Amino acid sequence: METLSLKITTPSTSKLSIPRTHPVKSPIFPSSPRNYGICTKRHLCLSLKIGCKLGASASKSKNEGSLTSKIQVPEEAPLVAEEGGTTGNGKVPAKLKANAGGGFGVLKRLPRKVLSVLSNLPLAIGEMFAVAGLMALGTVIDQGETPDYYFQKYPEDNPVLGIFTWRWVLTLGFDHMFSSPVFLGTLALLGASLMACTYTTQIPTVKVARRWSFLHSGEAIRKQEFTDTLPRASIQDLGVILTGAGYEVFLKGPSLYAFRGLAGRFAPIGVHLALLLIMAGGTLSATGSFKGTVTVPQGLNFVVGDVLGPSGFLSTPAESFSTEVHVNRFSMEYYDSGEVSQFRTDLSLFDIDGKEVMRKTISVNDPLRYGGFTIYQTDWSISALQVLKNDEGPFNLAMAPLKINGDKKLYGTFLPVGSTDSPNVKGISMLARDLQSIVLYDKEGKFVGVRRPNSKLPIEIDGTKIDIVDAIGSSGLDLKTDPGVPIVYAGFGALMLTTCISFLSHAQIWAFQDGTSVVVGGKTNRAKVEFPDEMNSLLDRVPEIIESSKPKQPDGICG
Repeated sequence: METLSLKITTPSTSKLSIPRTHPVKSPIFPSSPRNYGICTKRHLCLSLKIGCKLGASASKSKNEGSLTSKIQVPEEAPLVAEEGGTTGNGKVPAKLKANAGGGFGVLKRLPRKVLSVLSNLPLAIGEMFAVAGLMALGTVIDQGETPDYYFQKYPEDNPVLGIFTWRWVLTLGFDHMFSSPVFLGTLALLGASLMACTYTTQIPTVKVARRWSFLHSGEAIRKQEFTDTLPRASIQDLGVILTGAGYEVFLKGPSLYAFRGLAGRFAPIGVHLALLLIMAGGTLSATGSFKGTVTVPQGLNFVVGDVLGPSGFLSTPAESFSTEVHVNRFSMEYYDSGEVSQFRTDLSLFDIDGKEVMRKTISVNDPLRYGGFTIYQTDWSISALQVLKNDEGPFNLAMAPLKINGDKKLYGTFLPVGSTDSPNVKGISMLARDLQSIVLYDKEGKFVGVRRPNSKLPIEIDGTKIDIVDAIGSSGLDLKTDPGVPIVYAGFGALMLTTCISFLSHAQIWAFQDGTSVVVGGKTNRAKVEFPDEMNSLLDRVPEIIESSKPKQPDGICG
């Protein structure tokens, strides 16, 4: 008995399409391999290296001298999965799994055990809970404070929950949670799990769903979730009905295959990519942004770059950091009860040449954006009082914040009266809760009166005439650059879209013409309760074939 071994080598850089091949006939091959060529009418050649192993048996073949070998090269890779393959019942072929993931070629070099561990669903759920727990912990622990703050907040002699002290906060980097190695490492592990799941599960499933899978027997079709038999029907009529219902229909002889909602199979991949975008954008925001806070009195300037500080190792300053900001005016609005309702700041931006490039009045929830940075209105204070003393001045008296119980703000200043060289200097005290009114006390601390700024109503205290000209406010501003915001927004938009698409049902229908009957079967991955009703509605529309009887011959008339 002769055993023929063929080795075919083709160039990997081009895809041959050979419409027709010719049989290669040769005598018994010698022991050494020889090179042969197969050419087509289109002058395309395929080089072959053919070797031969011969095994002698007890009874040699009579036609040993004329051994004929025939090599057939198909025109193209088949796109149709026949019955007996693994696509008919929805399972993913092992070979297809091994070859899946063209965009994830890097993962092919990873051991399969690592991929199987990373794609484990319980592990991914645990990673998501870990990320959520760290984020919650980051909201509980005040971020970006000085070490002394954590020494007092979490002392070793009185640990929180008996074990949590400042050492945990500073050692693990919980004072900057969202850029700490613990948080970023957990986030990277979750991203690796998402990519591994996409590579090992979602991509092979989509590849299987895209293949046409015909079933060539009624027994195979009857194994589906829904089955029915049309006794007198045509498979072509069924195909027309399914096409009208939005199905993609394919016919091959007596077999039919149709599907609808293939986008629902792609949606899980989109969901995973959207989650990766959100995590990438959040990581870039935590490690590549700048932020800073400044309180600027009305009429003064500051440079953006002097306020902003990097938040991570990916932070890179921009040219717009040389922009100078001028506070033109700060104003406040009040409720009828006297409480502050809104505060606004009129800002002007100047480039390095001193040219005004932008001007805008900002308020809470209405920031200014320019050159990649954003200025938010977040706070206010009172910086100084302008007063006239005995019609002299005006004098600017600095206002200092005073600590009181509760969250109410209170600012105060002091105007010396008499000799300032005395060890016990006395004077007039002035207190203000906002920019509306100023409360005045004499040098003994007794209440004297209330005056509004710019009211032009002087008040005399201990022989000194005082006129409140103006109360100068300070604007509390937060400056921030966040390059990850567009990526996060794009990720959330893609997540909402792909989540909606994932609810689309991927339905598959098979049919086989068995004589005058049509055996129909189908399945879906969603809407399993509604699918049988939909199938019955479609099958009811298939016309029934009625055999017409032959007309009788007329009786002959003899004349």
